[in-house]
Amino acid sequence: MENKKKLVAALAAVSAYIKTEEEALLSMPAPEALSRQAAVPANFWGMSGRQAMMQHRNLMQMKTFHRLAPR
Repeated sequence: MENKKKLVAALAAVSAYIKTEEEALLSMPAPEALSRQAAVPANFWGMSGRQAMMQHRNLMQMKTFHRLAPR
C-alpha cells in the first residue's frame, strides 16, 4: 500500500511537470529565425544531393560495394 501511494505521487508529479513545461513552450513567442526560414523556398536539388551522399555512405558502411567486387 505504501509503495502504491509513492508511485501515484511520483506519476502525478511527473505529469504535472510535463504539463507545465508544455504550457511554457506554448506561451513562448515563435523566434523570428524560424518564421523567416519557413518563407525561404526549399532547395530540392541540394536536398537530393545530400540524401544521395548519405545513402552512398550508408551502403559503404554496410559493405555493400565490397561484396560486389570480383575476387
